Amino acid sequence: MRPRDRILDAAMLVFRRQGFRRSSIEQAAEAAGLTRQALYHHFKSKEELFRAVIERLHENALAAEIAAGEATEKAGGGLADILIAEISARIGQLIAPLEGSPHIEELFSEHLLQARDIYQKYATHYAAQLTSTIERVCRKQRLMLKDMAAPDFARCVEMAFNGTKSAYPAMQPAEAFLRDFGIMVRTLVAGAVSPLPKQSPGKTAVKPVAKPVTRKPVASKTARKSGDRR
Repeated sequence: MRPRDRILDAAMLVFRRQGFRRSSIEQAAEAAGLTRQALYHHFKSKEELFRAVIERLHENALAAEIAAGEATEKAGGGLADILIAEISARIGQLIAPLEGSPHIEELFSEHLLQARDIYQKYATHYAAQLTSTIERVCRKQRLMLKDMAAPDFARCVEMAFNGTKSAYPAMQPAEAFLRDFGIMVRTLVAGAVSPLPKQSPGKTAVKPVAKPVTRKPVASKTARKSGDRR
């Protein structure tokens, strides 16, 4: 294991046990089996170390989201199943390392205070992933969105996610959070997605045949005009 990864694993344990405010760079160094000076070689402050922990959480969450969506699609899941699987995997990766911590609400709060730019960067990545999934699944499963584009529907799904979070601080208990979020996603899909109209077998579109243009005969320049003298 690389020293940086060992430090981040150790720091996660410290933050989980102590919270952000009560933890220290010395505690992280001790947990990683390093001197404080050796840890400072990688991270200059507790805040920088916390940001690195948060970024790795989001990296893992995005990778898990992509893998879960692909696996559910391969297993024959519908659009709602795939979207729920993706976001459930994302949440699992974000929550699992902190589950059981008495400081989980503080850590999520500090996450936004200390690493808002990282949160916003990955929010963009998550939205792009959902949009890509919606477009791909609709194309493969011959579905159509009613009166909206894929990015708009992806935003609706994220709004459902954020709305569910407001009812469950720190997304706890996780099972109840994911159950209610799943209900909202299935309701959204039922209202906004429908199958493409089926074409009649063997029926091909017939191109309209252009009518022949009737041209009036043009009088010859050498023809005499009526009334000309012979």
